[in-house]
Amino acid sequence: MLSHVIGKKSNPVKNAVERGAVKKFAEAIGDLHPIFVCEETGKQSRYNNNIAPPTFPRVFEYGTIEELELPAKGLIHGEETFHYERPLIVGEEINCYAEVKDYYERKGKSGEMGFLLLKRYGEDLDGQLIFTEEQVVIITEAVRKEMMV
Repeated sequence: MLSHVIGKKSNPVKNAVERGAVKKFAEAIGDLHPIFVCEETGKQSRYNNNIAPPTFPRVFEYGTIEELELPAKGLIHGEETFHYERPLIVGEEINCYAEVKDYYERKGKSGEMGFLLLKRYGEDLDGQLIFTEEQVVIITEAVRKEMMV
């Protein structure tokens, strides 16, 4: 159903690691570690600044992948993993983009289900990789039928 989008990428989108957004995110996830929210702790750290929580890239914009049109509701969030080359530093700007890595289908108890594997990338403005995020989006039979109409 979505195998035609495998390998397609979005255009990079510039995002900022804003202090206020990092603080709100840390509050929302219930992790107010001083390295995320206390400016003095950040200044004294080996990074000379605060860093963002590891799952913070969920708030970034990654652009649109042409021909990948998913419904706004009814999808299941599957597995998600992050890999970092270094932490995200408060105040920096990064370019983010997404790629469709794979799509496959399996028969389950509730019918045919689709599994969309997305990989997201965050690079500094010099093009150096900072992080990758891999995510599985599960598309139930009901949603698949709706998408085929």
